[in-house]
Amino acid sequence: MAQLMSLLVQNAIAIVFAASFAARLGLPVPAAAVLVVSGALLAAGNVSVAGVVLAAVLANVLGDGAWFYAGRRFGYRFMRLLCRISLSPDSCVRRGESLIGRWGGLSLVAAKFVPGVSVVAPPMAGALGMSVWRFIGFDIGAALVWTVVFLGLGWAFRDQIQEVLAMLAQAGGIATAALVVVLAVMLAVRYWRRRAFMRLTGMPRISVDELHELLASEAPPLVIDVRGEAGVQVDPRRIPGALPYTLKALQQRHPELPLVGGRDVVLYCNCPNEVSAALAARVLLARGARRALPLTGGLDAWVASGRPTSLH
Repeated sequence: MAQLMSLLVQNAIAIVFAASFAARLGLPVPAAAVLVVSGALLAAGNVSVAGVVLAAVLANVLGDGAWFYAGRRFGYRFMRLLCRISLSPDSCVRRGESLIGRWGGLSLVAAKFVPGVSVVAPPMAGALGMSVWRFIGFDIGAALVWTVVFLGLGWAFRDQIQEVLAMLAQAGGIATAALVVVLAVMLAVRYWRRRAFMRLTGMPRISVDELHELLASEAPPLVIDVRGEAGVQVDPRRIPGALPYTLKALQQRHPELPLVGGRDVVLYCNCPNEVSAALAARVLLARGARRALPLTGGLDAWVASGRPTSLH
């Protein structure tokens, strides 16, 4: 541990760059904690302030820029793939859509501090057509805010952090083991929450083929598109006849919602595990729908099957 502390002091700029870049790429690296410790080292005069700030900002812009380009090039499907490798894949796209739709370019600043969304915001901005220069401007500003906040925390609590670092250096292997245990507990808690969420949204699904047959029957189901505004803007296609009502509108009992009592309802989205559709289905079941089923694979599965689509 003492060698680790010495390594951080001697290579603070390189470590800040590497940690920040890795975090922006979506790797589980505690970049914020690295900045806090670096802030304490800055207060002791051991590290260059300009060097650390420049390293963190450059790493942010490079990492976010890679995702921004991917979003512009590959669109919404790429974000779904990106969210699948997240620790919170079920809320990743939905929260990213909400943030971008509400704050626009300023969402790049807010996303830095929202777990599970910081990685999806840049590709979402790219997919929604934000200009390159506007993205760079907002991202530099966001990187500066993020860097200054955590460096400032380290600077403000430098005495306490120095004491903790000294204790860790003295504890040696015990401290390393404790850090590993803490990390394992954090991952376990996230996994447990995810399992609990999956149980909440666990329900029967309906396949594309089954939906197609029902639509051709004498009593076709009501089909609802629960994607957010940002998702629709990226991909304006929809299943013919589907009604556009977001999950939020269904939860808030939008006054224009159709009556669903005694009817079969099929809901779809473009989110991992059909989570938005499943949450909306539970809402409608509680309001008297005879059956409410998420569409397996969502709109992507419908399109991939070669079925026709219409535009919003």
